[in-house]
Amino acid sequence: MSDRNVDMPPKTPEPVLFRATLTPYRSLPPRGFAALMMVIVLTSFGCGLLFWSMGAWPIAAFFGLDILAIQLAFRLNYRAARACEIVEMTEDHLTVRRIAPNGRAEAFDFNPYWARLEVERVPDWGIIRMALASHGKRLAIGSFLNPDDRESFATALSKALASVRHA
Repeated sequence: MSDRNVDMPPKTPEPVLFRATLTPYRSLPPRGFAALMMVIVLTSFGCGLLFWSMGAWPIAAFFGLDILAIQLAFRLNYRAARACEIVEMTEDHLTVRRIAPNGRAEAFDFNPYWARLEVERVPDWGIIRMALASHGKRLAIGSFLNPDDRESFATALSKALASVRHA
C-alpha cells in the first residue's frame, strides 16, 4: 500500500437559485450634491456679505458653520449608503451577508426548506418590516428599503423559497 494522496474531484459549486443585493436608495447623485452645495455656498456667501456690510460680522461666520454642517450631514448620509445586504439561495443554503458602512461583514445561514419570510404590512402603506425566520432564529432584512422595493423583494424571495420546497 502506498502513502500517496489520492486526488479528490473538485466540488462543483451549487447553482444559485436566487440572488439579490439590497442597497439603500439615495435620490441625490454626487453630481447633484455638488450642484446643491454650490447653490448653498453662493447663497450663504451672498447673505454673509450682506450682514458683514451692515456691521453684523459675527452672523457671516455662522453662515460658514451652516455650510460645514450641511456638508458633514451629507457625507454621513453617503457613508451610510455603502451598507448592503446580499441574499443568496441555493438548494441547501439561504445566506444573508450584511455589509456595514465601515466594510465589516456578517453572514447568516438558513436552511431554505425551513426558512420563512415574515412580512408586516400596514394598510395604505405596504410592507414596513421583513424578517427571515427559522428554528427560533429571526433576522430582519431590508430595513433600509422603501415600501415598493420591499414588496418586490418579498414577492421574489417568497417565490424562490416556494420553488425550493416544491422541488
